Amino acid sequence: MPYHKDKQQAFQAAQQSMNQTEDIYRDFVVDSEDYGHHLKHLKEEINETYQQIENALEVASETQRPQLERFRNDLDKIVKKVDEK
Repeated sequence: MPYHKDKQQAFQAAQQSMNQTEDIYRDFVVDSEDYGHHLKHLKEEINETYQQIENALEVASETQRPQLERFRNDLDKIVKKVDEK
């Protein structure tokens, strides 16, 4: 059953990455002294999360797929909000 384990690990990696991105975004302050550094860190985390989601989608079960799509949609919203700042 290693295939099932791979699906679960890929999904969990995407979920964990999404949680980290949301945490970083929540702490993101536009007019902070370290804005440039924080923005760079957030964008790196966003890119990593997109990659994790894509990897997970390649092996996802039918029950995991809708949640991964929600992650991607939520990530798109974060990107849009960051771009508006």
